[in-house]
Amino acid sequence: MKLFLKEHALLIVIQIIQFSAVMSIYWLDGYRNVGPALYSIMLGLFFLGGYLCYQYYSRRHYYRRLQEPLLSLDDSVQQLDQAPVSEALEQLLRQQYRYYQQRLATINQQQQEHLTFMNQWVHQMKTPLSVIELTVQDVDEPEFASIREELERMSSGLNTILYMARLRTFEQDFHIRSISLSEVIREVVQEHKRLFIRNQVYPDVQIKDGDLWTESDQKWLFFMVSQLVVNAVKYSAHTNNKVILSSYIVGHQAVIEVQDYGVGIPASDIKRVFEPFFTGENGRHFRESTGMGLYLTHEAAQRLDHQLELESTVNQGTTVRILFPSYQR
Repeated sequence: MKLFLKEHALLIVIQIIQFSAVMSIYWLDGYRNVGPALYSIMLGLFFLGGYLCYQYYSRRHYYRRLQEPLLSLDDSVQQLDQAPVSEALEQLLRQQYRYYQQRLATINQQQQEHLTFMNQWVHQMKTPLSVIELTVQDVDEPEFASIREELERMSSGLNTILYMARLRTFEQDFHIRSISLSEVIREVVQEHKRLFIRNQVYPDVQIKDGDLWTESDQKWLFFMVSQLVVNAVKYSAHTNNKVILSSYIVGHQAVIEVQDYGVGIPASDIKRVFEPFFTGENGRHFRESTGMGLYLTHEAAQRLDHQLELESTVNQGTTVRILFPSYQR
């Protein structure tokens, strides 16, 4: 109704001015019989009101549609009234809808091609990296240790790219089964043993409530715990401190916890650590930070129906927990 009144406000004002002008002309001409004049004005107002009522009720769907927000793109092609303006608007919206559908299809195809290319490129790069790693793994010279370190960094970066690409098709890339939390922790420690040694940080595995099992995806859970461990080691490097990896029960939930005694996270950054590409204050001191590790971990946890908790104090360390909704011994 408000939109209708705004559109016809000028017409109503002009009609009122016209009635007033006609009455003024009659009055200045010496016509003093008010009754017929008022009757003619009321008759004019009646026809004006009838016209406005007809316009509103015949085009009410049109005005209501213009005022309601779009909940989806398909809502823009709803059928309107039979008025010429409504039909013209409906035709325009349908043309616009087809145009955006074509644009979206083109963009989706480009993204899929880019995703396919990135996946193929990552897999192609992992092969020469594996060959180089096999070549230098048994050589003890210091320069080869540096090569192994750079290889691990490149491999970690490629894995991050691969999992970021897989996140877009997460529903097609996970398999839920029973998983031993202690086994996952030990596999992660074994996978990153060189990282621990090189950074002079030592893993402390604590299985507090026995071997706990939960429903999750093996590959994604391994990736999540690995990201937490890599972060813990990176921000505790060369401190001779421990990184504690533990599993235990809290209430009705099983928990994997990764605790370090590194630089910690400033309180102002904690609320944003799960945002993509956010590195915060620590990112200015640790150039290797990409801001994607915790983001991917958080996204994977949400899609697997796990919870992620983070606590941190500057210069005291950080604790991150993965909470599972159910468990079994």
